[in-house]
Amino acid sequence: MADAPDPTATVTEIEGRRLRLTHLDRVYYPETGWTKAAALRYYLQIAPLLLPHLTGRPASFLRFPEGVAGERFWAKRVPPGAPDWLTTLDVDHREETLRHVVVADLPTLLWATNLGALEIHVPQWQHNPAEHDRLVIDLDPGPGTTVVDCCAVALLARRELAADGLAAWPKTSGAKGLHLLVPLRPVPERAAADYARRLAARLRAARPGLVVDRMDKSLRAGRVFVDWSQNASAKTTAAPYSLRAGPRPAVSAPLTWTAVRTCRNPEDLLLTPEQVLARPRDPMSGLADPRNAGELPV
Repeated sequence: MADAPDPTATVTEIEGRRLRLTHLDRVYYPETGWTKAAALRYYLQIAPLLLPHLTGRPASFLRFPEGVAGERFWAKRVPPGAPDWLTTLDVDHREETLRHVVVADLPTLLWATNLGALEIHVPQWQHNPAEHDRLVIDLDPGPGTTVVDCCAVALLARRELAADGLAAWPKTSGAKGLHLLVPLRPVPERAAADYARRLAARLRAARPGLVVDRMDKSLRAGRVFVDWSQNASAKTTAAPYSLRAGPRPAVSAPLTWTAVRTCRNPEDLLLTPEQVLARPRDPMSGLADPRNAGELPV
């Protein structure tokens, strides 16, 4: 049976690309009534800040065609019927080579959002998985801890990174934790992963009562897990400014270090799309500047 006609569908042209946007009144977040139209509007407005963090990086989308209460699935390959103007990149996975979408422009971003791709995840490399240009320090609060504890670990990590000549930019995960992103001069995957593992061990040695760097979940109660494994080429992280699919609309939101230092309540760092759009400046504007890329210590 054919789908019923969509009275909300609209055809528009964005930067010379024709897009058909459908089901604009579909509720994506039932708890708040936030719709697909709101998601499109958010990505349209945040695009100038978001797109620099997606350049050259193959996207993995977490799709919610019916909203966050419905089916969800990962979409890594270019789907059938995709427009021929998309930028793509072939990536070798363990068992096959997949052609990923690279979100290179605003039309691609809105095309993906129209498919229900609420979350955009990217790796820590551009173009070539063997050469990483970014390090991610993933701080995950264990049972009995919150993002406030993650902030304490983030400040410690910032000092350790600075001692190695590296600068870090913080952002919320959009859920319970924090991510620190560190721009690098391109290095082999193994060098990035090894450094992240050593840094995690240094943080645990400095604050053994607060930090754990082992994968065993039984060790995480009352501690913050520093997940160094996210620096593998096959892993991806929510992009800065990506929406996240919790009960309410939230963003993986870049933060100032002042916000990290002064956080006393987890709710302080649960930022909505509207709050992010209302901010006067971009706390992560320096991350994509090649002049800020650091060199890993030998």
